[in-house]
Amino acid sequence: MANTISIEGEVRNEFGKGAARRMRVAKEIPATIYAGGNDPVFVKLPMRETTLALRRTNALFTIKYGKDSKMAVVKDVQRNPVKRIVEHIDFYEVKAGEKIEVDVPVFAVGTPKGAAVAFVDIQQLRVRASVDALPERIDVNVDGLQDGEKVFAKDLNLAEGVEFVNTDPEESVVTVEIPEDATATTAVSAEDAAAAAAGVEGKEGAAAEGDAAAPAADDADADADKK
Repeated sequence: MANTISIEGEVRNEFGKGAARRMRVAKEIPATIYAGGNDPVFVKLPMRETTLALRRTNALFTIKYGKDSKMAVVKDVQRNPVKRIVEHIDFYEVKAGEKIEVDVPVFAVGTPKGAAVAFVDIQQLRVRASVDALPERIDVNVDGLQDGEKVFAKDLNLAEGVEFVNTDPEESVVTVEIPEDATATTAVSAEDAAAAAAGVEGKEGAAAEGDAAAPAADDADADADKK
């Protein structure tokens, strides 16, 4: 079984904005654990420890309260729109070995060739997996790929027991291409180089013509003196 995040909480019997405000002052977060057809469990959790744990995507929690405990995954997180602090968490109870559907973020790793850049076409992919082995992220290797190449869903190697949900195997997940601004910059640089070369040649030609004209002018002056 995968390691779970264990958090010690307490049952809460107060509700409403006033109670939530008091909990925030006490550095606690109100939370609700939903359990299928059973009544939900209302708890309060330590703010710092819980906020840090939420950084892990699709984490599996063991929430202890009094003599009881429940294994759960995060269903929803409510944050203050300005301060971004966690104001409430909804958990969903799960059982060991149970398979559930979750969204997994996609990341491009590695370095494409030349000026090419990897663009993630699908930010998240939905998968079905056991709660004991929920993936936190899907890494797509783009190392050495060239401009115009793509990585499709069918090219991804998921961990054993993990499967896509409603994902077209031919769907592009990551595209490698050279950005338009990079192409434009390269074109401008080439034009500048050509213009600079032409300018140098022009100056050298003008200098050569000036040197050739100088002796002719001297001969004309000499003829005028003889006369």
